[in-house]
Amino acid sequence: MSKTKLVALVAIAAAACTTAAVAQERPYSEGPVVNVAFIRTVDGKFDEYMAWVASTWKKQEEAAKKAGYILGYEVLTVEPRSPDDPDVVLRITYKNWAALDGQLDKGDAIAKEVEGSVANANKAQVERSRIRRVLGSQTMQVLTLK
Repeated sequence: MSKTKLVALVAIAAAACTTAAVAQERPYSEGPVVNVAFIRTVDGKFDEYMAWVASTWKKQEEAAKKAGYILGYEVLTVEPRSPDDPDVVLRITYKNWAALDGQLDKGDAIAKEVEGSVANANKAQVERSRIRRVLGSQTMQVLTLK
């Protein structure tokens, strides 16, 4: 083996060891992935929206949990500060980022199970727009401190 190749291999090995050492020194570990959806209900429609959350949405999340697609879910109520702030937050927890792969197919399977078809689920989503507005969502990862 030439001296140049040997030096290159030693440099690569040293870099790999340094990277592994730095990774082990992190003061945290990667935890589950969380998606939160921010919802604003139409005035006077909070109870109607919550009835849907407690029935259909809960069935969807339970089916996703049973299938192993998600770890859990929860509903939070929020005190809005302005008309453009949410009053409901829907939180879904996934094992990791990879659990988000194939979401369309997984969602379609759940929609068929809970609402009979994807078309029915889409129609119901449009109908919900009269009682709530989706302000957006965020997906984030929990970092567990060591």
